[in-house]
Amino acid sequence: MRLDKYLKLSRVIKRRTLAKEIIDIGLVTINSKVAKPSSEVNEGDILCLTLGERVLTIKVCNILANASKKDSKEMFEVIKDEKK
Repeated sequence: MRLDKYLKLSRVIKRRTLAKEIIDIGLVTINSKVAKPSSEVNEGDILCLTLGERVLTIKVCNILANASKKDSKEMFEVIKDEKK
């Protein structure tokens, strides 16, 4: 699944266009490599997002094509959530 779509479906970021913009400016990495919006996300990948003063590190646990609000919480596991 594309990274921008995954971030939207998992509800880490509210809108896909916002996810794309954040990824385009280099604020998201997959397994310590700078990502593109079209980068493929696989189970077990580690995503690191820099969102303002917050650095969120998550592990991809599940990839669902359609996710309800309840299901979206099962798509990732927060490893680290810190403020700069």
